[in-house]
Amino acid sequence: MISIIICSADAKDLLTVTKNIDETVGVPYEIIAVDNSDGKRGICEIYNEGAHKAKNEILCFMHEDIAFKTMDWGIKLVELFAENTKLGLIGVAGSGYKSVVPSSWYNADLEMNGEFYCCLIQGFKYAGRPDLYDYRNPKNEKLSRVACIDGCWMGTRKSIALKYPFDEKLLKNFHGYDLDFSLSVNQKYQVAVTYEILLKHFSDGNFGQTWMEDTLKLHTKWSWILPVNTDKLEEKMLKRYERRAFKIFFQRMLDDGYSYSKLVTIIWNSRRSRIFPPKILFKVYLDLGRVWKDRK
Repeated sequence: MISIIICSADAKDLLTVTKNIDETVGVPYEIIAVDNSDGKRGICEIYNEGAHKAKNEILCFMHEDIAFKTMDWGIKLVELFAENTKLGLIGVAGSGYKSVVPSSWYNADLEMNGEFYCCLIQGFKYAGRPDLYDYRNPKNEKLSRVACIDGCWMGTRKSIALKYPFDEKLLKNFHGYDLDFSLSVNQKYQVAVTYEILLKHFSDGNFGQTWMEDTLKLHTKWSWILPVNTDKLEEKMLKRYERRAFKIFFQRMLDDGYSYSKLVTIIWNSRRSRIFPPKILFKVYLDLGRVWKDRK
């Protein structure tokens, strides 16, 4: 019933998660694990390969550093897609608003923001912090529609994964694939967070320069569709708050060594957004100039 696709970097982690899946999934399944321990292939390429190889219609793309806590989670996943033909993508964490300002699937710099939807035990392998049970269900639902989801675990249909493949030409590393896939699928189908499947993700994210470069590529690609506003926030107000978030973004990028001209290009790449008409875009350029001047 389910094909589980894993880009594997660690044989021990793969063995552990395979055992966990077998003990918890509750339905017939196959695991398509592609060895990428040398890191020579991007995750998008591997996920596309797995989707083509899959024998089943319901697919799971997932990290190998995961442990499922919900028994028979595979039954629930199959039911969710059977109950809603408009459902195209499911995750365990996501955001009701995806900003114009470059960010991951959730932009914490926005003062007016979409909801954060989550049902996840987050580990902190790199930070060394205690595990966090992160349950955020602001609308008290079993399934919340969102703009985009986190990629630690994603459920979809094979037909959708083949129609909207991961962009392996643009994204050749291990970042941005979840945001890109979410925005692709969200054009025709619903993207959602479920609260009926609980898992632990052992490691936190890695937000270095490679992540930022891939994030900027994505925001250029999707500038015509951003923001994605499934929470239906008042878009007249969003112009103001996106501008404020851009100021924070400018400061951070300058701190990280990005040039003034690079930031000008980032603004220019946002010109197709419906909430950034020429008048607002010009004000964002002025904002950058002030930030730059204040740093001298």
